[in-house]
Amino acid sequence: MVIDSRLRFRSDRTAHFTESVIREMSRLAIEHKAVNLAQGFPDFAAPEILKAAARDAITADANQYSITWGVKAFRDAIARKTEAFYGLQFDPEREITVCCGATEGMIASLMAVTNPGDEVIVFEPYYENYAPDTQLCGAIRKVVSLRAPDWAFDPGELRRCFNSRTKAIILNSPNNPTGKVFSRAELLTIAKLCEEFDALAITDEIYEHILYDGARHIPMMTLPGMRERCITINSMSKTYSVTGWRVGWVLAPPDISNSIRKVHDFLTVGAATPLQQAGVAALSLPGGYYQKLAEEYTARREKMLNLLTASGFRCFVPYGAYYVMTDISGFGFPDDVAFVRHMIHAAGVAAVPGSSFFSNSADGGSYVRFCFCKKDETLDEARHRLSKL
Repeated sequence: MVIDSRLRFRSDRTAHFTESVIREMSRLAIEHKAVNLAQGFPDFAAPEILKAAARDAITADANQYSITWGVKAFRDAIARKTEAFYGLQFDPEREITVCCGATEGMIASLMAVTNPGDEVIVFEPYYENYAPDTQLCGAIRKVVSLRAPDWAFDPGELRRCFNSRTKAIILNSPNNPTGKVFSRAELLTIAKLCEEFDALAITDEIYEHILYDGARHIPMMTLPGMRERCITINSMSKTYSVTGWRVGWVLAPPDISNSIRKVHDFLTVGAATPLQQAGVAALSLPGGYYQKLAEEYTARREKMLNLLTASGFRCFVPYGAYYVMTDISGFGFPDDVAFVRHMIHAAGVAAVPGSSFFSNSADGGSYVRFCFCKKDETLDEARHRLSKL
């Protein structure tokens, strides 16, 4: 009997996985020498103080395993910064886990708290990793729509998703891909449902300092009753322009942190020791750093909105993060994938098809996401190339 090894040696849990669409677009951008406005990594230099701190740590031979849940000095720095910005106190010994980026933080958290068959609520459109994360855990994903143009959700629809099987809700604010910053009223609605149905809130807050037009980031953990039922995930990647360092952290109550640490230990053992040492310098930067960060991204946002509008895109203005969702229905293409591939080949600009952020790809067929964490000359080149559309 001939065995089809393509099926025999493939697990059911990964059978429907595809290559990350975001990473695929970066690969195609390299292949076709396109301007990469797809994957959200800066093409400008990280702060010199961070690079110097990393070099110093390597030279000082901080090159071996650290404690699995993180270098003590780095966990202390996370605790100090969290208290300084939000008034939240965390015990570095029992409530802070350093991991390999927010990506590992999310999957480790979900694996630590969910059982097969548990339900996890996700706002849609969502960052593409959340779908495979829930599937790898055997959890059932329930989606709640964020509706353009302001990406608001229907409280009634959200309530209908909660039930006795709900284990957690994933919240990403400021949001990727929409740029939505959830208001205090919206967060309170979510928090009350979490309390009513005894569910956790797992919050991805990596864009916390990239805000526009007076928008304010409110951590879910600061709301009444949520300190003990919230898992907060963050990382150095976006705030400090070091997406390749893969250093993130998870804040959670001691019993939940204990479970997360066990998963983290057997997933990756630990994050890079010298980069954690450099993280101490990053998290100790003065408040002016974050003000300047927001100002510089505000200028990039305006430049991106102007160049996209001039090229015929309908833009949804973001209030946080560094992405712009656009409506491409006016271009006359059958769907977002066909449009993005045409844009790569004909104009030499890469973006992300909106369908990758939806459970039903047809729901995202008229959207395309652009990132603007790029140098001025990169955005200028994109403007020139998009004029060909």
